[in-house]
Amino acid sequence: MQIQIAKTKEDILKCWDVLFILRPHLAKENFVATIQEMITEGYILAFIEKDGIAVSAMGYRYLQYLYIGKHYYIDDLVTLESARGSGYAGILIDYVVSEAQKNGYAAVTLDSGYARNTAHRLYLNKGFIMSAHHFQKKL
Repeated sequence: MQIQIAKTKEDILKCWDVLFILRPHLAKENFVATIQEMITEGYILAFIEKDGIAVSAMGYRYLQYLYIGKHYYIDDLVTLESARGSGYAGILIDYVVSEAQKNGYAAVTLDSGYARNTAHRLYLNKGFIMSAHHFQKKL
């Protein structure tokens, strides 16, 4: 099983079905252009493909904050329902952790919705801790 980085329009579009599960508010007609713009801002879209279908995808980016230093932040991590329990999300997490270690970064961070208990178990099993609450004010 090989982790791929989506760089072409075809690879980005291949990730649509899996990312739409996590981000159903997105419009397919804008998806590729949005991801391409995000890539210019440092977003990396990694995915695992099986039989020509992206079964799991993870979007992440480099950030640096005063409180934690240099790190990768996972924006998106999702697996097709039919492929859950196969370890794909864990493999993607291990990949980004390895990349962070290679670069000498201090951490890998992410935010997760309160109701995503299955995802929380994965993160805790991978050594993540719940260290903060995330607040937002929509404008």
